[in-house]
Amino acid sequence: MANKSGGKQSASKTSKTKPDREHDNERLIAQNRRARHEYEVLETLECGLALRGSEVKSLRTGKISLDEAYGRIKQNEVWLMGCDIPEYVQANQFNHEPRRPRKLLMHRREIARFATRAMQKGLTLVPLKMYFKSGRAKVLMGVCKGRKTYDKREAMKKSDMKRDIQRAMRGR
Repeated sequence: MANKSGGKQSASKTSKTKPDREHDNERLIAQNRRARHEYEVLETLECGLALRGSEVKSLRTGKISLDEAYGRIKQNEVWLMGCDIPEYVQANQFNHEPRRPRKLLMHRREIARFATRAMQKGLTLVPLKMYFKSGRAKVLMGVCKGRKTYDKREAMKKSDMKRDIQRAMRGR
């Protein structure tokens, strides 16, 4: 029997449990829905971002455009190009450049593996979504292959058929 001043602690207090993915501190900032339509995603990887303070403030307000963004590999580093984070109004003289290249934070092994896949013919690095995870801005990058027009139509037909089947099942 344990007393208040000392003694044994219960096992439940000392044991650490793994964080539940469902209750993880994750808040979506922006999603590139057009990328799922334009490209076929082959592989994804979560990356950190090297940001300035005014950029983080602007992201917290939800102002970002991932539509024309893509990943580029330069000198064994991965950069996010074309991502538009508008200026934060209250930052006035300490503001950032809205469309500047931003460095993606990845391990060397991940860069090497990702870079070899991305440099293949016809493959592109595309940001799929941006979110805050435990207070840090993250980007879900995908190695994607461009779809042809007939592939896009086929994908739309499949999704429409799935939706119709789900409606019919709910109707019963």
